Amino acid sequence: MPDIPPRTPTDDLTDRLAHARYPRSNGYDVRWIIENQMGPHPLWLLEWLAPALGLDALRPCARVLDLGCGRALTSVFLAREYDVQVTAADLWVEADENARRVAEAGFADRVLPVRTEAHDLPFAEGSFDAIVSVDAYQYFGTDDLYLPTLTRLLKPGGRIGVVVPALREEPEGAEPPEHLKAHWDPGFWAWHSAGWWRRHWTRSGAVEVEAADWQPDGWRDWLLWSEVCAAESTDARRADMARESVALLDADRGRALGFVRVVGRRP
Repeated sequence: MPDIPPRTPTDDLTDRLAHARYPRSNGYDVRWIIENQMGPHPLWLLEWLAPALGLDALRPCARVLDLGCGRALTSVFLAREYDVQVTAADLWVEADENARRVAEAGFADRVLPVRTEAHDLPFAEGSFDAIVSVDAYQYFGTDDLYLPTLTRLLKPGGRIGVVVPALREEPEGAEPPEHLKAHWDPGFWAWHSAGWWRRHWTRSGAVEVEAADWQPDGWRDWLLWSEVCAAESTDARRADMARESVALLDADRGRALGFVRVVGRRP
């Protein structure tokens, strides 16, 4: 895979980002990830999600929808690590652009990029063995009516697993936590606790919730990654976004912010 060379032990940046909890992710070129990232480290988050999703959902040749795939890094990871067939769906990135990136990585035969909106998915009922969404589901999945329409795309017994930016606890009232007010964006109201997501999915009746948990020290990973991207990204906009994340996470220091993973099974 020409654009995903193996880890180089003499690279200080690679050594800084080598993570004991994410051994699979350590095998990817960090600069390839930095130049194609669109937020928190997508491979770290997917590697945390995968065990909860289960190897049956990610068995070889399974059909997986990577919903909100961004620049298809998670799609390449799924194809490479689990030998699954991936439909890489995103609204913000052109399908042709992702197709070139996927082909350069050597996975054109296992990843099909599609540009589509999350409410207009052009797939038949029961098309997929699994649905995965990393740092994207919060943009559309808080709608009470969304999950039942999405999970119709799963085969019976299929699983959906997501990782989302989250709050440790639901805030009281209509104001953000006091220590975060200076950094708060209205979009952050789509961030919720593990308990909120469990209730949200359970009451939909669309899935049996198998996991809804908080990532221990997830904010530390997020902060480290943001610091690296702020310093190393050659894209000015993404570097600025990383600096904003650094300021937000520095203000919080793990009091409120982190990640939640949620996994459900279609009955």
